[in-house]
Amino acid sequence: MKAFAELYRKLDETTSTNAKIEALTGYLRAAPPGDAAWAVHFLIGRRPKRLLESRKLAEWAMAEADVPEWLFADCYHAVGDFAETIALLLPASPSASDAAGRPADPAADLPLQYWVESRLLPLAQSDDATRRARLIAAWREMDEAQRFVWNKLITGEFRVGVSQNLVVRAIAALSGLSAGTVSHRLMGDWQPSAAFWRQLEAPEVAEADISRPYPFFLAYPLEGDVEELGDPAGWQVEWKWDGIRAQLIRRQSSVFLWSRGEELMTGRFPELEAMAALLPDGTAIDGELLPWKDGAPLPFAQMQRRIGRKALGARILADVPVALMAFDLLELGGQDVRERPLEWRRAQLEALAPRSAALALSPVVEAASWEGLRAVRGESRARKVEGFMLKRRGSPYRVGRRRGDWWKWKIDPYSVDAVLIYAQPGSGRRASLFTDYTFGIWEQGKLVPFAKAYSGLSDEEIRAVDEFVRRNTIQTFGPVHAVKPELVFELAFEGIQLSSRHRSGIAVRFPRMARWRHDKRAEEADSMDTIRALLGRRES
Repeated sequence: MKAFAELYRKLDETTSTNAKIEALTGYLRAAPPGDAAWAVHFLIGRRPKRLLESRKLAEWAMAEADVPEWLFADCYHAVGDFAETIALLLPASPSASDAAGRPADPAADLPLQYWVESRLLPLAQSDDATRRARLIAAWREMDEAQRFVWNKLITGEFRVGVSQNLVVRAIAALSGLSAGTVSHRLMGDWQPSAAFWRQLEAPEVAEADISRPYPFFLAYPLEGDVEELGDPAGWQVEWKWDGIRAQLIRRQSSVFLWSRGEELMTGRFPELEAMAALLPDGTAIDGELLPWKDGAPLPFAQMQRRIGRKALGARILADVPVALMAFDLLELGGQDVRERPLEWRRAQLEALAPRSAALALSPVVEAASWEGLRAVRGESRARKVEGFMLKRRGSPYRVGRRRGDWWKWKIDPYSVDAVLIYAQPGSGRRASLFTDYTFGIWEQGKLVPFAKAYSGLSDEEIRAVDEFVRRNTIQTFGPVHAVKPELVFELAFEGIQLSSRHRSGIAVRFPRMARWRHDKRAEEADSMDTIRALLGRRES
């Protein structure tokens, strides 16, 4: 635990990529295999679900530290991080030094694997009295740095400034394997253990997990003019679909459906599994999972009616059928074909695709020039797509987000000018700033809440808005502050539709602040008439 806390500190204190990789390789080289596996598990973003409520954690910490609730709240407001606030307030560990004042800390030298498997995970099945006793015992055995990391693991909020790509690079450097091999072995449903770590870094390994997906290849937004890509004949152009990126895998007569977030979705979409039974064994297809009916996509909100349902009745299956819009083939006959050229993979995909309402092949858009493609791209909203995907012919299927071979040529988002009407503090490092905003638009002379947004402003702009909120609050509702309606922002969003669950009657997708309209007064912000016009454009 001591070494893992030290790794966290090193990663958190530097922005240097080389320094982060050096810290990772140093830790992984020295760590026992079980510790290395758990460290990688946490560092790439996998974590146990929140094991107990923050309220209880705060209550037990306040009792242990003997501080009143108001003081804890003030400290949290100043620090901005829940786990760090607790770590700072707790009294010094009695085991942190011996009678002569020398460091002792025996528990901190126990393996990370022990702390996770014997002390952390059992909390999920314990009653509150047992949880409290075990939690306080752990705090008393740790120093401040270890408590901080421990608290992060307990709350399910363990994050540090390192990407999965950097972890992969460190493991590749340590093992001598290619980054692609490491990425693939880290995909899917695996359990951290010494055996897993040895398999992860082994030069040759027999693949035992028949469900394992491949790392997804991700595109960058197009930069500059599309003409800079050269002759359009060198590019395969497809529509960019708005759904859930997924891999459909059939191996050993079993079917697996994985999301890009590595969530196993098998069982949720029976129409896909029925279709997949028609695929040959040893097939892996990359595509977009869409709500699909009568040969056209339904609004993404319809997909949300399917997601999370434990029981799928006949009505929802009939109202919101789904299909996989297939656009790439990653495995054929049990062989990894990602290094084959795009044209070859596409031809093989077309040849093996079964006739089924649950599978569609992403159409290839043909045009003689970029200008012609630009004109066709203008049909995107009418087709309920987000623009184009541009894929270099002859390109392999790469790992992660890479520049050069795949680009997203998206249409411009919808946008409206709206007025800031509510604000509340953010979370984590932004807990002391007002960063979460609600915006209104005009309807019959009144501002109606329209959308919430949290991103898009610079740090300097956030501080300026925070100062405005503090000076111009007119009413409070718990943490929410109603403010004078004076600040106007341009909001951008990807989708818009009618909604009975919103006061404005409108729901938007992925809203964010595009810019602060210093040039506009609140009275000049947009109204519901503007929104109705946008809805008309969407439906036309």
